[in-house]
Amino acid sequence: MPETSGQRHPEPGVAVIPSVNWQGLQTLYLKEVRRFFKVQLQTVWAPAITTLMFLVIFALALGSSRPQVLGVPYADFLGPGLIVMGMIQNAFANSSSSILVAKVQGSIIDVLMPPLSAAELVVAYVAGALTRAWLVGIAVWAAMAIAPGVNVPIANPLLVVFFGSMGAIMLALLGVLTGIWADKFDHAAAVTNFVIQPLTLLSGTFYAIDKVNPTMAMISHANPFFYVIDGFRSGFIGVSDGLLGQGALMLIIVNAVLWWICYKVLRSGWRLKA
Repeated sequence: MPETSGQRHPEPGVAVIPSVNWQGLQTLYLKEVRRFFKVQLQTVWAPAITTLMFLVIFALALGSSRPQVLGVPYADFLGPGLIVMGMIQNAFANSSSSILVAKVQGSIIDVLMPPLSAAELVVAYVAGALTRAWLVGIAVWAAMAIAPGVNVPIANPLLVVFFGSMGAIMLALLGVLTGIWADKFDHAAAVTNFVIQPLTLLSGTFYAIDKVNPTMAMISHANPFFYVIDGFRSGFIGVSDGLLGQGALMLIIVNAVLWWICYKVLRSGWRLKA
């Protein structure tokens, strides 16, 4: 058959996409963002309101008392921790639910069949979860900024962006692994209730580590969630409850290991390909 356009098809075995499939990566990322943005009342605003309820409850419980924690009022200490707590929990929910829903509905094949590498799949899922996390974080921060009784000015934007992003990426990667492993929604809920929630609540969100007993302090310092919350909070109040350099290094290592595991699992097709 004569050629009509003067273009030749690549020879068999020659890669059409030799490096990164940018178009496919962008398409999957946009699909992830549009998926949660279509129900933004549930995925962005509801978590923001729920997070604010924690602050309101503590404000009512303390009444006129204004205890100081790390040299700032307790409400100012609590606010940043609640913001990043909402961010990381929603990052986990986004990536885990996306993969699990696709498996349950049988549409996971639509993600596995296109020419996307395992690395590109991980990047797209994590980027979508990171976007949702920051939308939730910005919504909570904006509400706290105008709420009476709490001050959340940003002292160091670089710390806020770094630790907020590293925490969201860590939970997004855990969400990818959970979505791959889980066969039903009960499995994902079990990880949330028995792993994510305890690690978040026992990471210094509601208290300073120097106020607890040595055993609890040692456990908290071994918890990566502590470094996320402490580093993020220090970006607001300018005071750290731990070692920022040590925390940053730990989060980089943890995220690198989790990314490698996600890449290997997706590449193998474990629990995804029949």
